[in-house]
Amino acid sequence: MLQSATPAGQFTQLLSATRRGARLARLLAVEQITQWGWPRGSERAEAAEAVVAELAANAVMHGRLPGRGFRLSLVLLPSAGLLIEVTDPRGERLPVVPRTADEEGHGLVIVEALAADWGVRSCPPSGKTVWAEISPARLRPVAASVDPSDAVRPAAAEET
Repeated sequence: MLQSATPAGQFTQLLSATRRGARLARLLAVEQITQWGWPRGSERAEAAEAVVAELAANAVMHGRLPGRGFRLSLVLLPSAGLLIEVTDPRGERLPVVPRTADEEGHGLVIVEALAADWGVRSCPPSGKTVWAEISPARLRPVAASVDPSDAVRPAAAEET
């Protein structure tokens, strides 16, 4: 009998660094956490969906290299939380939270608002992993103006 190499509380998927790949990351995350028992539409599920959408959008817009994709990983935590990781090949392009309304990077403001904690770590030889933890102890409602399906809007057409 075949057994999965991934434990039951972990999910990992390599995706193309395109708008479609970012959208698929969001859809797969919602399906996976629903399978793990998080009610669809709950605060935790909506927070996770928005965070995955923003991190995947950043991987596509800022972490893309030709011919390279990005990886989405989800891990259920013993605390009933969720660890979200998005890995891309651009380790030299670190995420920055904007200080003013004129700067780019407002997706990270959303991540910062919804996640209990988040950060970035090097992924040698040249990549980075941006991670965020969704914790039931620190949930804020998803802003009504945030639509995770609109998270990726690259300037150039990148449909492949």
